[in-house]
Parts: sequence; C-alpha cells; structure tokens
Amino acid sequence: MEFSIVVPVYNEAGNIRPLVAEICTALAGRDGWELLYVNDGSDDGTRGELFQAQADYPGLRVLQHSQRSGQSSALLTGVRAARAPWIITLDGDGQNDPADIPLLIDRLAMENAASTGIMLAGHRTRRRDSLLKRLSSRVANAVRSRLLKDATPDTGCGLKLFPRALFLALPAFDHMHRFLPALMQRQGAHVLSVPVRHRSRQRGVSKYGVHNRLWVGLVDMAGVMWLQHRRLGRGAAPDGWCAQICDGFGVSWLQHRPCVVNAKEESLDV
Repeated sequence: MEFSIVVPVYNEAGNIRPLVAEICTALAGRDGWELLYVNDGSDDGTRGELFQAQADYPGLRVLQHSQRSGQSSALLTGVRAARAPWIITLDGDGQNDPADIPLLIDRLAMENAASTGIMLAGHRTRRRDSLLKRLSSRVANAVRSRLLKDATPDTGCGLKLFPRALFLALPAFDHMHRFLPALMQRQGAHVLSVPVRHRSRQRGVSKYGVHNRLWVGLVDMAGVMWLQHRRLGRGAAPDGWCAQICDGFGVSWLQHRPCVVNAKEESLDV
C-alpha cells in the first residue's frame, strides 16, 4: 500500500523541523510513502523552516498558500496534490504522536487492505490540553455524536487515515475537517476509531479557542445534518414548505462556507 501524509500548518515555525524528523523516524524502513506540508499563508518563519527541512529531507514536498485559507482548504490542497491512494493526516502542532502512524497503517492491513470504503480515526484517550479545552471538547463531541450519529468519540483528533478518492468525493466546505467521520459515513464508508496518544504543545500557540469554534461549529453541524438527509439514494425526500426552508438554509450555507484554495497558490515542491 502507498500513503501520502498531509500536514496543514499555519504559523508553526518552531514545530516544522522537529515534527518532520519524527515523522521520518516513525516510518523509517517502510516504503511507499510521501510527506506533504501545506503552509496556509503563515506570516512567521514557517516558510523558511520548511525550506530548511527540505534541505535535510529532500523527499519533503511543500505547497504554499499565498494567504490564509483555513485548515480545511489546506487539507484539500494537500489531498489533491497527493500521489498515493491512501491519505494520512496529522496536525502540525506536534500534539499528535507520529509514532502512531504505523499503528494506523497496520490496523488498515488487519481490517481489509483491499477495501477503499474505510476510514480510521484517531481517538485521543488521554488529552493533554487545558481543563477548559477538554471539557468543551467533551461536550461538543457528545452533542455532535448524538445529532450526527457518527459513532466517533473524537472527531477533533488530527490523526486520520482514509482513501484519497473518497475524500475528494465529499462536499467541500470550510471547517469540513471537523466532520470527516460523518461525511465519510454519508459516502458509505465504515469508520473505526483507534486509540492514539496525545501530547502537550511544546512550541507555538493554539490557533483555536472555545469561542471561535462554538458558534461556527453549531451552524456547520446543522449543515452536515442537512447533507445527511439530502443524500442521493435515500429515497424521495419531503417536499413541503419546511423541507424547502431547510433546503434554502443548506444551499445558502454551502455558498457562504466555500472550501477554496487561494488562486495564487504556489508550489514549493522541489
């Protein structure tokens, strides 16, 4: 099997080279993988650090957004550029442990290596975040699981493995990365949670907080529910005034939450 590891980053200068080294160490001795970093318009020293990392690891591929477009757009850029049929993602802040990547690869082989209808989602069983962040995440996961019925205890974990083709078939919207299990299930995929480690952030600062996730997350959750109920193949959908209002919301939501790559994207691939 071949894998493309996609790491979206924004202002993570201090984490670039240490994490690249860890990823390469974790996969030493394995063939058939590539590493792609997507720099989402960082305005610190991230770009320079990526060039330095390429000098140490010539196989590293780097894609550059000319301005910040969001994590989902950066992820989409990386998956589109990936050359392998399977994608592995992890966050660029160093809190996901690259040593868990082989765990996902081996678990995929155990499940069914020939199947393209499966997604493995990391489950951080021991979070290394602040109390407020852990509590808010627990509440959000409970609400999301109840409403979307995605049977995934930790959709926020950046460590995931899924088929490239299946991801590219998903409806793309800003912040879609938060709802990948539900979206994959909508496409007929089987989603399995795999316990993984979680580490404290050692360098840099988090780009997310409770408030900038809450309200947008609620609207996006409603949008994903609409997508689930408007899936092709579910049979005839209701066509009354209530359904029309819901459809109006859903279409408007997709229009106002585009997941697009900045037109001035440049490849630093060497």
